[in-house]
Amino acid sequence: MLKKSSLVLWGAALFIAWHGLLLLFLWSRPPSPAADGARLTAEVIRLAQDAETELERQKELLRQIHRYSQLWGRRRVPITPKSSQIPPRLSPPPPPPLTDAADVVLPVLVLACDRSTVRRCLDKLLRYRPSAQRFPVIVSQDCGHAETAAVIASYGDAVAHIRQPDLSDIPVPAEHRKFQGYYKIARHYRWALGQVFRTFRYRAAIVVEDDLEIAPDFFEYFQAAFPLLLADRSLWCISAWNDNGKEQMVDVGQADLLYRTDFFPGLGWLLLAELWDELEPKWPRAFWDDWMRQPEQRRDRSCIRPEVSRTMTFGRKGVSHGQFFDQYLKFIKLNDRFVPFTQLDLSYLKKEEYERSFLPKVYAAPEVKVEELQGNRRRELGTVRLQYSGRDSFKAFAKALGLMDDLKSGVPRAGYRGIVSFIYRGRRVYLAPPSDWTGYDPSWS
Repeated sequence: MLKKSSLVLWGAALFIAWHGLLLLFLWSRPPSPAADGARLTAEVIRLAQDAETELERQKELLRQIHRYSQLWGRRRVPITPKSSQIPPRLSPPPPPPLTDAADVVLPVLVLACDRSTVRRCLDKLLRYRPSAQRFPVIVSQDCGHAETAAVIASYGDAVAHIRQPDLSDIPVPAEHRKFQGYYKIARHYRWALGQVFRTFRYRAAIVVEDDLEIAPDFFEYFQAAFPLLLADRSLWCISAWNDNGKEQMVDVGQADLLYRTDFFPGLGWLLLAELWDELEPKWPRAFWDDWMRQPEQRRDRSCIRPEVSRTMTFGRKGVSHGQFFDQYLKFIKLNDRFVPFTQLDLSYLKKEEYERSFLPKVYAAPEVKVEELQGNRRRELGTVRLQYSGRDSFKAFAKALGLMDDLKSGVPRAGYRGIVSFIYRGRRVYLAPPSDWTGYDPSWS
């Protein structure tokens, strides 16, 4: 824009200089007969008027350029990039804090590697997104896998395709050689999120991986929950995933039900640029998701998660070699009906209001024994509570009831203040610590 302004200024200066020389030449000519003098005078006046008109036109053009430059500078987000060849800015200033969700663009960052089945992920993203302008899709590819690159390229301008430039092996401790893939994933995440927030300068982003399929209301969910992330600083992400979301363990009739959770779920999640400002300088070399679950990163913040997942994974093949896939992940229920979240009041998810309503509901539920649940007894009680007293009892109850029983830094999957909500044999159950719970114990991991 500055270059264009300079060219216009030089053009105006040359125009004026040329006509000035012409006028000087005409005035310096020797006198001529009266008729010639009259004609010359008229010509000089006409040229002067033309010069004045052209000068005004150039000034108006400069005013327009200045006005559009100011408007451009006030834009909240950049135009969606179509190529990774856009040169990055060096140490760009951080954007001002977000205060309004109305017109913020929420790009979807797809992390891809060597799965040509990324087509399944992209097809659903493009089918369900309500607006290409509001939800641009950026596919960041690691690994340099030619077949996967060809699949991504087949979408043309419908997606932006960027490529991780560093495909080298990463020096790792000898005992971590078999975990080389986790190091590369962490490196890719850091580079790709850096592109989204530093180079392209988006204000927030939805992160998915190439083996996720989304629900029809995936975008509706994030669009509605995004203002909560702005308003409630006790939140640090919105996730589309329920770790205990197997079909028999969720209430599909309450697909509009959302929760707070202290466990970072990932698997389709929204974060703000401000969070990346915080995490980037200390980003780990490997196992980034478990690192996110450590107290030093979580800092007592929570995420929003749904009763019924808005993503499901179809990627059994991966660096984890199918860990949890056959036992849990392939059974996750993907929501199949559209919930108009943007028309619902989600203020109940703000921390103070949530704890005023959720905690009394949990501890008002009658307490039962695990044997009574397994025997499907005391059905007349409706919603019930199963209380655990420590790490071992939690894991024993979780295994007995089909929940994921692993703990990360002491936090159970899908848990909030230690409470895990789920459906067992058709009724709501809260697996909960005592009501005088004082916090998570990282040694439970």
